[in-house]
Amino acid sequence: MRRIDLNADLGETVDGRPTADDDAMFAVVSSASIACGGHAGDAASMAAAADRAARTGVAIGAHPSYLDRANFGRVVVAIDPATLRVQVADQLAALRAAGADIRYVKPHGALYHAAGSDPGTARAVASAVADLAGELGRAVPILGLGAAIEAEAIAHGLPFRREAFLDRGYRPDGTLVPRGEPGAVLDDPQAAAERAVRLARAGEVIDVDGTIVHVDAHSFCVHGDSPAAVAMARAVRAALDSAGITVEAPW
Repeated sequence: MRRIDLNADLGETVDGRPTADDDAMFAVVSSASIACGGHAGDAASMAAAADRAARTGVAIGAHPSYLDRANFGRVVVAIDPATLRVQVADQLAALRAAGADIRYVKPHGALYHAAGSDPGTARAVASAVADLAGELGRAVPILGLGAAIEAEAIAHGLPFRREAFLDRGYRPDGTLVPRGEPGAVLDDPQAAAERAVRLARAGEVIDVDGTIVHVDAHSFCVHGDSPAAVAMARAVRAALDSAGITVEAPW
């Protein structure tokens, strides 16, 4: 029987207001990537997310980003790798201090994409995660996309888990369509559900040009802050369950 993880980016409060319906999303996903202060979130939201995860049996991932709340972490920040490593480490420590049992780390937004393609950024992220793994005395996988972060995870002795997106458009080369471009964001729950089943069964996704892209993923993401997030997550979960695909965290 095929097994797959279903994750969402949660715990993202801005000025004390949540950007997602965390209660509804925690009831559907198997893993939650929790904002830890870089782009969103604070001590209270992190503690609340850790509590929800414990009550619902959802695995917690840390979701660090560039320190850029003004742009919600979606703009690349020019920063030297040594400083970035410290900033990521501080975010991981903040989430732990809030009571979270961190099972994996998934960079957020612009940091996610930069780590996937830029070796220096990837090395800074992987180094911070490796330090966390050393403190915990166990492996801490990195969840991501891109050759640079995969290589640095392996170089630092960390498991790497590839991710696929159910609500984002794909280019023919397997990268995501940048936000703001046509086809970047998908909002049809049924289309997301069909994509999830096809990805789980065949490792395929249809790109913006209508051609097949092969995607080998360990975890599927539905962004918690999209308007259709709850409907999409529920449709995806129902479709996977109906197809006999077990949804569970692999961490």
